[in-house]
Amino acid sequence: MTAGKDARLARIGTGGRHLIVPMDHGLTLGAVKGLVDIESTVDAVTRGGADAVLTQRGVADRVHPNANGAGYIAHLNGSTSIGPDESDKRLTGTVEDAIRAGADAVSFHINVGSEHEPDQITQLAEVTSEAERYGLPTLAMAYARGHDVRDDDPELFAEDLGHAVRLAEELDADVVKTAYSGSAETFGRVVESTSLPVVIAGGSKGTDRETLSMVRGAVDAGADGVSMGRSIFQHDDPEAITEAVAAVLHDDASADEAIEAAGLPVEA
Repeated sequence: MTAGKDARLARIGTGGRHLIVPMDHGLTLGAVKGLVDIESTVDAVTRGGADAVLTQRGVADRVHPNANGAGYIAHLNGSTSIGPDESDKRLTGTVEDAIRAGADAVSFHINVGSEHEPDQITQLAEVTSEAERYGLPTLAMAYARGHDVRDDDPELFAEDLGHAVRLAEELDADVVKTAYSGSAETFGRVVESTSLPVVIAGGSKGTDRETLSMVRGAVDAGADGVSMGRSIFQHDDPEAITEAVAAVLHDDASADEAIEAAGLPVEA
C-alpha cells in the first residue's frame, strides 16, 4: 500500500474504524427528506462525528464547504427506484472524475448473486485498478442479492455475505461494506471471510436502540465500522444519532450508554 493510499484511508476513518454516512440516495430516490438541504445535513452529521460523507460526484460542491474536515467518498455507480431494475447499477463516473471532485476515496456497488454480477465484477475490477494507479482507496459495497441468495436463514445468509466480502478482496478493494446478518454470532462468519475492514450497511430504519444495538453487535463480531444512510440523514436529529453511533464505534459504548451520551430520547 502506498503512502498516499494510507493517508487517504486515514481521512475516511479514525483509528482504523470508519463511520461513513452515504447520501447518494438522491440519484436512487430523488430529493428525499434529509437531502433537499444536503448542506445542513452534511454539517450536522460531520459535527456529530462522521468520519466521511459519500455522495455522487455531482453534488461534491455542496458537500465540501460543510464537511467540517471530514473525508469525502465519491460513489461511481447507481440506479433509480423508478427504473426497470434497481439492482442494475450503472457507471456514473470514473476515478479521475472523483479526483476532480476532491474525493479521498471511491466506492462501487456490486450485487453478488444477481444477474448483473458479471458486468459489475468487471466494472469493480476496472475501478480498483484505476484507483490503485492514483493511490486512491476503493470501498466496495458488496451485497449478496439474487435468486439463490439464502437470506431466509441467518447462518446460510452469513455464508453468502462472506462470499460477497471475499469477492471484494479478491478484486483488490480496500474496505468492504455489506449487510448485517442479524447477530454478532452469524456476522463473525462474514468478518472472518476477508482480511479487509468490514463495515455494515444501515439496514431498515428502526428505533435508535435497534440501530445502535445492530452497530454494537457488528463491532462485537469484529466489524470495523458502519456505512449508514437513511437511519442517520433522515433522523429527527442527525447530529445526535451520528454522535451515538460514534460512541459505540469509537468509544466502545453500549447502545444505552450511547443514547445517554448523545442526549437522545429514551424510547419506551
